[in-house]
Amino acid sequence: MIPADPILYRPNVAAILQREDGKILVAERINIAGAWQFPQGGVDDGETADQALFRELQEEIGVRPELLKVMSTRGGYRYAFPKGRLKYGIYGGQEQTYYLCGYTGTDADIDLKATHQEFASFRWIEPREFRLDWTPKFKRNVYRQVMRDFFGLELEG
Repeated sequence: MIPADPILYRPNVAAILQREDGKILVAERINIAGAWQFPQGGVDDGETADQALFRELQEEIGVRPELLKVMSTRGGYRYAFPKGRLKYGIYGGQEQTYYLCGYTGTDADIDLKATHQEFASFRWIEPREFRLDWTPKFKRNVYRQVMRDFFGLELEG
């Protein structure tokens, strides 16, 4: 029997923006009501993960790098896409580097229509308020691990 091809994971970054009061930003996907997540995106060829982080935050939510301070970073979070779906015809999943960023801006500095709109709205929540059922099943283990690693929280679900 021929072994299945191993999954090729696309490099990806994700950002947890945290205000001084400890609340974190979650954004609701424009095409899926009730689906809340952290801003994230792929690392382009020739780009470092840090460069991708700042580019994605400007593209997705309009946040300028000078309003952010990277406080912590962790990598190696992986998820596979469901049902053998491929991104760009080759990637069967994503490997993410997560960044916890202090955010010094205000809500007025966030522009969900900065380039191509991916989110309908955003809000600030206490980390313990994050719910796994906001995310697709195939991403839940990553979110569970991220919330444990960055906030010491055990999410149910």
